[in-house]
Amino acid sequence: MSGKNLFEKILEAHGISPAPRPGEPLELPIDQTLTQDATGTMACLQFEALEVPRVATKRSVSYVDHNTFQAGFQNSDDHRFLQSFAARYGIIFSGPGNGICHQVHLERFGVPGDTLLGSDSHTSTGGGLGMLAIGAGGLDVAMAMAGHPFCLTCPEVVLVRLEGALSPWVTAKDIILTLLQRVSVKGGVGRMFEYGGAGVVTLSVPERATIANMGAETGATSSVFPGDEITFRFLKSQGREKDFRPLSADPDAPYAEVLTVDLGELEPMVAQPHMPDRVCSVGEVAGLKLDQVVIGSCTNSSYMDLTTVAAILKGRSVHPETSLVIAPGSRQVLAALAESGALDDTIKAGARILECACGPCIGIGQSPPTDGVSLRTFNRNFKGRSGTQSAKLYLCSPQVAAVSALKGELTDPRSFGEPAKVDMPEVFPVIDHLFVPPSDHPEAVEVVRGPNIKPLPRGQTMPETLKGEVLIRLGDDITTDDIMPAGAHIMSLRSNIPAISEYVFSHRDPDFAKRVWDRGGGFIVAGRNYGQGSSREHAALAPMFLGIKGVIAHSFARIHRANLINFGILPMTFITDDELEQIQPGDQLVIEGVKRSLKNGRTLRVLNTTQGSTFKVRIDLNPREKDVVMAGGLLEFHRLQRDQIESAIQNPKSKITA
Repeated sequence: MSGKNLFEKILEAHGISPAPRPGEPLELPIDQTLTQDATGTMACLQFEALEVPRVATKRSVSYVDHNTFQAGFQNSDDHRFLQSFAARYGIIFSGPGNGICHQVHLERFGVPGDTLLGSDSHTSTGGGLGMLAIGAGGLDVAMAMAGHPFCLTCPEVVLVRLEGALSPWVTAKDIILTLLQRVSVKGGVGRMFEYGGAGVVTLSVPERATIANMGAETGATSSVFPGDEITFRFLKSQGREKDFRPLSADPDAPYAEVLTVDLGELEPMVAQPHMPDRVCSVGEVAGLKLDQVVIGSCTNSSYMDLTTVAAILKGRSVHPETSLVIAPGSRQVLAALAESGALDDTIKAGARILECACGPCIGIGQSPPTDGVSLRTFNRNFKGRSGTQSAKLYLCSPQVAAVSALKGELTDPRSFGEPAKVDMPEVFPVIDHLFVPPSDHPEAVEVVRGPNIKPLPRGQTMPETLKGEVLIRLGDDITTDDIMPAGAHIMSLRSNIPAISEYVFSHRDPDFAKRVWDRGGGFIVAGRNYGQGSSREHAALAPMFLGIKGVIAHSFARIHRANLINFGILPMTFITDDELEQIQPGDQLVIEGVKRSLKNGRTLRVLNTTQGSTFKVRIDLNPREKDVVMAGGLLEFHRLQRDQIESAIQNPKSKITA
């Protein structure tokens, strides 16, 4: 009998042994959940619809870290709603200013070996602490908060063996950028990355978290590091050593593939516009003039990141033609920077200090100028994500960013001399008193709803025949930013589906929403990796509200595929490569016998009445997913199950069919 890898050991600890084979359904018990305000309001409304009196997880935390820009009543109302909801239903509330959910959760709540489900694609950051941390849509998180397991397709496990040690000025960010260069933004779909090898012990928990965070950019289900002495020391520095659990893979553990990375051979890397896998060495594009440098995000905003930046900036000045912006990842980080003097060095060098929040990463503030070049320590550089459509975004490490900000151009930091040595503090400042615990008297709490919080849209049962127009035809790697753009104005409408639905595909096709309304619904067709990027379920929920009946693509990103199913939109895949090119916008498609075919087969026949042709599409859904999409979505499916159970109790002779 072979040994077990980290993934199998975590499953075993949660009562799942043996682990399902890759591609088989997996029902994963969830210990912890996190939500953030951009996705949290809908998750809360969905949780309410489940009619559960209290969260059933060991720990659930509601963070406000995205929509902290309060230019109108909408965001403030959402914050008030989220705080009152958390008090009522047993959730810890982390208000605006406390920090970015992934950084704060790593510091204060993460536990090695626990399962964490979050309504944010970068929930995988927790893997740096040895958690099985997975991003999902808000509805899946609401179900987990209600005590239901998270249903997913079991991934195959790939070992990333790290050998050697990093050279000076080479960082954890360069490790994950190198991996992205090797496997691409599609290379992690259906996979989970597990990190091992002798090089792992050279990386601190914040460095591991950076790598686990950007595993999301490969499309991976999650990434996980062992729970070892490094993990213990980090938890001890947080005053949480009692949360430590050792976690290691067996020497003979099985893996679908082994990828070896020699850390000593790596060099500073940068991702070029407009995709995180367009990676090259910094040296290949050095000299590029920079309008802006932004350091922060859930990827690189730890104390270690920003203290290193401060050491580079100390006694120097930012280039006069370059704006340097820094956003600490948490209030703890900001306090530690202030106590150490690093914040003073940063301010005197000319950096602009932002609130501890996501901000520029999702286009809320600090948008570059027209045609501007922005160098960022973030995880995504999709076109328009910064709030400026014509801007060019490059991704890099904090070290590259800091040196480049001083020079005013993209610079290989190895030309800067010896790097300053920065040590992890033995003790971090603890500011737990600013978390708001749930009420001891929940029955007395009123959940406060502002006028921007609209009722949850209901899904419709799948009809026997789907028909409609091809409303848009798209290529490969369409992101959820393309489908449902971010930015200060649109993000403020996250709890108002009728309003936000007007912006579906607005950056690609400003008339899309109106056309869907005029046509009474229809279809979207696309290439490979449709729906990559953010977990934002609004990219499925808003199209469902408009009347989209199905999406036909060559392949789907994991989270978006699940979100489509959760809201009753049928995901279909082309069988041959040339079928997409034959379909034109405006073509009328008819699919008959949908429910019958879903129950009995794996393909559907599509009639293109405009061209007088037919083609087949594949339905890669397991039995539960078929039932969910036929019911009109996960909430409708849950209601159907609940009604049938209640009916069976009242009438023992009846049968449960769902």
